[in-house]
Amino acid sequence: MYSSQDVLSYVEEENVRFIRLAFVDIDGTQKNIAIMPSELRRAFTEGFPFDSANINGFSKYEKSNLFLHPDPSTLSVLPWRPSDGRVVRMFCNVTYPDGTPFEADSRSILQNAIKYATDNGISCTFGNNSEFYLFKTDDDGNPTREPFDHAGYLDISPADKGENIRREICFTLSDMGIIPQSSHHESGPGQHEVDFKYSDPLTAAENFITFKSVVRTLSTSEGLYADFSPKPLEKESGNGCHINITVKSFDGTDRLMSFMAGVLSHIEELTAFLNPTEESYHRFGEKKAPIYITWSPENRRQLIMVPATTPERRHMKLRSPDSGMNPYIAYALLIYAGMDGIKNNMDPGEPTNMNLSVEDTYPGKDYKKLPLTLKDAVACAKNSTFIRDILGDNYLDLIPTL
Repeated sequence: MYSSQDVLSYVEEENVRFIRLAFVDIDGTQKNIAIMPSELRRAFTEGFPFDSANINGFSKYEKSNLFLHPDPSTLSVLPWRPSDGRVVRMFCNVTYPDGTPFEADSRSILQNAIKYATDNGISCTFGNNSEFYLFKTDDDGNPTREPFDHAGYLDISPADKGENIRREICFTLSDMGIIPQSSHHESGPGQHEVDFKYSDPLTAAENFITFKSVVRTLSTSEGLYADFSPKPLEKESGNGCHINITVKSFDGTDRLMSFMAGVLSHIEELTAFLNPTEESYHRFGEKKAPIYITWSPENRRQLIMVPATTPERRHMKLRSPDSGMNPYIAYALLIYAGMDGIKNNMDPGEPTNMNLSVEDTYPGKDYKKLPLTLKDAVACAKNSTFIRDILGDNYLDLIPTL
């Protein structure tokens, strides 16, 4: 765990020339300001000012003069930048000039959720299975819709042309202190997946943000375009971002099922944040993507799966989200939903051990569905007392679609 003094010493000793202060906008898109080493001590002690007027979601607040406060524990070297004159990055909290947290700072919202769970005797870890397509680019470097290969699920070279890129992605992440668990070719042509080990929610959210940046950077360097969108090819598998969650109670009680029941009970209200684009809803119900609000210990096509595993690895896998989500907000809402399930001792009901991925498959018609459009999902969020109690009216007003 780096301290601010550790970072100051490292910057001086390792010839660091630029420090990127990173944060995300309301949609989870990474932003940054690059400062010189001479400004770093000031950033740690006072925060570094910036004008938020042109940041998506931030501009609706009258006070646009905000401050970035770097978290020294998130220090990471960007390995694709020159080693002579290094570039490092830290994630930041966003505040007003007086140090008050900015209401739309999603990092702070997740930190509050983690504290709420901890104060109530619960800790969670998160790990993602994230999918993306690799497409060729034209002579001007613009993305096409021509997949980099036409391999299938778990295929290998030479059919799998993305093998080397996936390896470089994993090596680069490892160099940044992020350890992937596995990687492979997915079902779609040019589609790939990288899975991550579990981390605390804040680290997991920032690992996910870093992962997307690394994939896009390395793909571009190879003349390719990495597409994380939910449904880039109409007749092929969509890109999901499955979220794996472990739940540990400080008293040793197994609370996973109650946590999962809370997520199931609030999933309609959460969907606008887990699936924030209209394209997200074109993926539901197709090519193994879930559409019904169900769970199973066996069937991988349900909304939530609780895989058979050892007690210490027991977890739930939520299969509806996609990579368009803001991971800070998504993880925060999932924690609060799960905690609601624990506090009210909710029961998830009977498992559904059958294929319900096709809408007209009997008896799937009897099961409740996820929202089928972004408009429906937004309506669920806007009408949710649960969401408003967590995020507040001001936050919901910041989101254009809400």
